[in-house]
Amino acid sequence: MLTWIRGYQRAWLRGDVLAGVTVTAYLVPQVMANAELAGVPAVAGLWAAIGALLGYALLGTGRLLSLGPESTAALMTATSLAAVPADERPAFAAALAVATAGWCLVAWLGRLSALADLLSKPVLVGYLTGIALIMIQSQLGDVLGIDVEGDGFFPEVWYAVTHLGDAHGPTVVLGLSVLVAMLLAAWRWPKAPVALLGMLGATAAVALLDLRDRGVEVVGEIPAGLPPVSVPHIPLDDLRQLLPAALGVAFVTFTDTILTGRAFAEGHVQPDPRRELLALGAANLGAGLLHGLPSSSSGSRTAIAAAVGGRSQLAGVATLVGTIAAVLLARPVLEQFPTAALGAVVVYAAVRLVDARELIRFGRFRTSELVLALGTTGAVLVTGVLEGILVAILLSVADLLRRVARPHDAVLGFVPGIAGMHDVDDYPLAAPVPGLVVYRWDSPLFFANAENFRTRALAAYDEASSRPGGVRWFVLNCEAIVEIDVTGSDALEDLRRELTDRGVVVGLARVKQELLGQLATTGLPERIGAELVFPTLPTAVAAYRVATGG
Repeated sequence: MLTWIRGYQRAWLRGDVLAGVTVTAYLVPQVMANAELAGVPAVAGLWAAIGALLGYALLGTGRLLSLGPESTAALMTATSLAAVPADERPAFAAALAVATAGWCLVAWLGRLSALADLLSKPVLVGYLTGIALIMIQSQLGDVLGIDVEGDGFFPEVWYAVTHLGDAHGPTVVLGLSVLVAMLLAAWRWPKAPVALLGMLGATAAVALLDLRDRGVEVVGEIPAGLPPVSVPHIPLDDLRQLLPAALGVAFVTFTDTILTGRAFAEGHVQPDPRRELLALGAANLGAGLLHGLPSSSSGSRTAIAAAVGGRSQLAGVATLVGTIAAVLLARPVLEQFPTAALGAVVVYAAVRLVDARELIRFGRFRTSELVLALGTTGAVLVTGVLEGILVAILLSVADLLRRVARPHDAVLGFVPGIAGMHDVDDYPLAAPVPGLVVYRWDSPLFFANAENFRTRALAAYDEASSRPGGVRWFVLNCEAIVEIDVTGSDALEDLRRELTDRGVVVGLARVKQELLGQLATTGLPERIGAELVFPTLPTAVAAYRVATGG
């Protein structure tokens, strides 16, 4: 906190205060809706936001990040507490927040901030799409005014579809009206606090039309003032059972916080990933001690702060002050918020989570990227939020292994009018040097692709040997082989032996010194011969022509 205070400029004050007030208008209905989504009283969202904003203001490095209960963390909380009785969920949610803070501290001590890079962009977009669909499904009961039964996404959606006839008319009309109004208002006035305006409009409609007498439910009584700061008390065995869920919450919220912070970083001032672990831990500790629920950064509120002129962390402090004022002064209004409208706010946020443009971009870039995104979405819907995290990581790692296990390779030749050697498949006029195969392997060489490398290199040799003059030299371009393991070096030795047995001279080109040092321990460079290890491709081609008279 002292860091950004020292560098603060007076010219930023107006924009930061305006950002704080505007974000507060969005935050109040959002965090209340997310608390309902998590299965705890709506006011717990406000308490959590106060603790999270304070904790992050003290230690956070993100310029405009707005912390508080977010949809992903709320869904994970709801999943974790599904078997907990309703009257005990507030305490368990607060304990989950404190446990999340503990995992953040462990990760900070272990310098595990690099874990945020485990999820690729398609996996993250697919994951958020799945989260959005689950958010919508979770609010069907509130928006339709029915008790939705079922175990999992698809059974609950099917139950809601087949019981539309049981829907409560006034509740449906109110919820859908608020949702449509927010979507239209956001399209027409993107900077307006549409969530707050929608909630206030719905609250006014409930009062003016006596909708409570017609069965429309509202938030109800909210405790006066702020809760006492205390550690949540739950049985030790139950706390141990929450630890795996808290680990998942910590991982996902940290990833989300880092990505959002980087997206809104100004210039080259990027958030410090390791410090962000500590700041997120402080935010969740504050949320838990104030009897809230796990919290994360909000991309939508951060975008709003940037859009209205926010420049520094003071915008978050202004939001903190505004939220405290809302809890202390606006309690009678908050108590009249209809739950159907809160459900509409969740659906509104879910719709904005789905990034259709990115999905289209993935499909145009590479079909496998789109498949990876949609596969992640399906995994989240089928396995659930917590398990979806593990599936998302496994899909990312599997995609990485797929790329390096079956990488691109090329036979290189000369192209008229273009300097250097290039993939003969990329240029119709490209031609290899007669009698010489220059083969490039575009990946590290290790156990997952070693046999594939040997097979494809021999296939390139076989194809070239069928041409007039056959093959006299085979030179491996090692520019992309930046790493090798013992399995890879054995495959390289097997290739050398097979080609040598066929009377072919084997050479290496563009070998990095680190790779050459690793190969030296196997004796491979000596068996090839120092005179056949070339620093560049031109020197290799020149040596071939001198040796063969070609």
